[in-house]
Amino acid sequence: MDEMLNQLGGLVLGSVPTMVLFLLLVVAYGLLVRRPLDRVLGERRARTTGAVEQAGAAISAAEAKTAAYEDRLRKAKAELFAAREKRLKQWNKERDEALGQARAATAEKVQGAKVEIERSVALARRQIEGMSAELSEQIMRAVMPAGTRPGAAQ
Repeated sequence: MDEMLNQLGGLVLGSVPTMVLFLLLVVAYGLLVRRPLDRVLGERRARTTGAVEQAGAAISAAEAKTAAYEDRLRKAKAELFAAREKRLKQWNKERDEALGQARAATAEKVQGAKVEIERSVALARRQIEGMSAELSEQIMRAVMPAGTRPGAAQ
């Protein structure tokens, strides 16, 4: 058993430099690799989170600009429709005025034509009445013999 303990002691004594090297390697890994890696990963995480936040902010800004653009577009369309409606009302007003003037002028012409026709009718009646007396005289002369006519000199 002493021999085993001696062998075990020799093995432990032989493994001490390996353990020391292992511990130095773990410390070196922590100092040279782990800490810089953690720092880089932290920066990367911060940048990623910042980029996501910036993207969210950019999306919000784009949505706000889109809403403002749509609002301006809606207002512009409303103004165009209002201007169009105003123009149509103006044209309708002008058309109605022109129609009113044309109707008034036509009514005036019709009234003048009626007056002219009434004058012509009155003149024609007078001519017919004047001619009817003469015509009846001619008919009487033609139909009745010369001595039997009323109003003939006897």
